[in-house]
Amino acid sequence: MNALNYLTLDRQVRQLSQPQVDAFTRQISGGVLGQDDGAYHEARKVWNATVDRRPALIARCLAVPDVQATIRFAAAHQMLISVRGGGHHIAGNAVAEGGLMMDLSGMRAVSIDAAHRTARVGPGALLSDFDTAAQAYGLATPLGINSTTGVAGLTLGGGFGWLSRRHGMSIDNLVSANVVTADGTARVVSATSEPDLFWALRGGGGNFGVVTSFEFKLHPIGPLVYSGLVVYPFAQARQVLRAWRDFNATAPDELSVWTVMRKAPPLPFIPASAHGTEVVIFPLVYCGDAAAGERAAAAVQKFGDPIAVALGAQPYAGFQTAFDPLLTPGGRNYWKSNNFNTLSDAALDVMIAAAARLPTPECEVFVAQLGGAMGRVKPQATAFVGRDANYIMNVHGRWSDPSDDEQVRHWARQVFQESAPHATGSGYVNFLTEDEAERVAASYGTNYPRLQAVKQRFDPVNLFRMNLNIAPAAAPSSNLPTL
Repeated sequence: MNALNYLTLDRQVRQLSQPQVDAFTRQISGGVLGQDDGAYHEARKVWNATVDRRPALIARCLAVPDVQATIRFAAAHQMLISVRGGGHHIAGNAVAEGGLMMDLSGMRAVSIDAAHRTARVGPGALLSDFDTAAQAYGLATPLGINSTTGVAGLTLGGGFGWLSRRHGMSIDNLVSANVVTADGTARVVSATSEPDLFWALRGGGGNFGVVTSFEFKLHPIGPLVYSGLVVYPFAQARQVLRAWRDFNATAPDELSVWTVMRKAPPLPFIPASAHGTEVVIFPLVYCGDAAAGERAAAAVQKFGDPIAVALGAQPYAGFQTAFDPLLTPGGRNYWKSNNFNTLSDAALDVMIAAAARLPTPECEVFVAQLGGAMGRVKPQATAFVGRDANYIMNVHGRWSDPSDDEQVRHWARQVFQESAPHATGSGYVNFLTEDEAERVAASYGTNYPRLQAVKQRFDPVNLFRMNLNIAPAAAPSSNLPTL
């Protein structure tokens, strides 16, 4: 090719010459893909199939110098740049249409220091990589609930899962990080080294640089944990959800009980007559002694008259994959989310009504029970501010036929609007979609001005804008600095 068109940071069209592309390619150990390369189309795919963007180039980074070279190249050409870790974020910000996609999926190494109970994790690692490596030593740290999620994106947005009530969020267990900032500098950040940047990375998303390595503290977990599912008929939804809410008020930190309202999947322990009908599911995990977990969770089976119970001691890493079949890559997805301090009867009624009108069989309303250790961290201690969220609801629209796009999105937005009067007004950035930029500032609350100041210091031109963007405190210069 003689020239390559690309989009700049302000969405103007410019060109790169072939010698410029060739020189850049020589700097990237994993190579650079263009639209004519055979691997290009697979490399641009992400988890959410509604995201169908075509970057001008894809840089396949395998080491820190690759990341530095990619950032410097993007900055020198004012090129729109995106960063892909696991590629799982609902908004699809991993892929920059017409820009430069930095693909970190090859940097998946996980190293466990069992003696010091720490893990060193690459930016392309998935939850399954981390869980498998740490569980070999009977260790874990709080992560999400879908094993194909990327550790990097999950952590930078906050990160919560089955262990968060006992051990806090993913960011509460982050010890240090190696990050390359917009000027191409590789930095080591921690509570004592670049503390402002470390503070911002813990919940501020990918706004401040590209993390090339995470260091987490680990906790003794499993390898067997008391866990599983309790399933109730939808006719009992109001009764069992109120019982669940009341039970949670005194539940121990070791126990996490969530709820999912959806059509019953064809699991073997669910009666065939219930398959495809609306149900209320309570997934639970007890991160402690299995016998104590059985006693603590006994009440969950007494919320009503369950149609199926599958509880027992099972591998923690295995339960982390329990929801993978419902969240496989390639589906069309749209989410709307609200945080709740408490769940009023009215809020529960909104959710029940939403589950009664699911637009497709794959849609669901799930509510995560939080609180515990996660809620005992001061909101100003990390960029993540939603410590008062004892519950997070995700209205999960999922479908396969593009002709259903509008009806599913309409359903999700309607549930969001109806539940908003009962919610805190803030959101969880890992659940925000690409059309919710107006919710970013509210999601950070009083921490937002400090985040803008850190952004101004480390990325004044807003190079890292393909995210739920935090604007620099001052307007960026029209010209990028010389690197």
